[in-house]
Amino acid sequence: MPSDDRKLVRRCLAGDAEAVRALVETFQGPVFGLCFRMVRHREDAEDITQEVLLRAVRSLKSWDGERPLRPWILAIAANRCRTHLGRQARRPLPAEDLSEVPDERRPDHDRDLAAELELALAALRPEYRMVVVMYHEQEMPYEEISDAIGRPVGTVKTWLHRARAEMARQLSRQPGMSGLCPQTEKT
Repeated sequence: MPSDDRKLVRRCLAGDAEAVRALVETFQGPVFGLCFRMVRHREDAEDITQEVLLRAVRSLKSWDGERPLRPWILAIAANRCRTHLGRQARRPLPAEDLSEVPDERRPDHDRDLAAELELALAALRPEYRMVVVMYHEQEMPYEEISDAIGRPVGTVKTWLHRARAEMARQLSRQPGMSGLCPQTEKT
């Protein structure tokens, strides 16, 4: 696929609007999926996705044609999400909005497994959440994730293992969920 990537990038750099449209259409879904899982807010994810795709198109000259394009674009997305999350952490919620923030820690017996998984994923450290999304949802191999986040493959595997263990621990603490996940050993 790298040769297809190179052809598409060459066409984009030559000013082919159809190639730019093809690039955006190809990567819009994976980028939005990663952004939405990372920031957990649709409008923010849409804004970040637009920013990522714009940055990617503007920076195509710096892409290494010997590497796949997808991890490079997803690395831009991961970095933009980390920046957004960092800004969010420093910004306090306005007082009038606090009453509308649900207490996700309170057990709700009507929640299903998908909702519990969603909460467990959201509770992970951002870098763990990122590798879980890239591996399980984007179906990226370890090497591509490594390229995308700029960490060694061993670190990717460690983060993925720790994320799975943490999610299993969190799920096992929820009423009615303990039988769904194997007991995890403490790491």
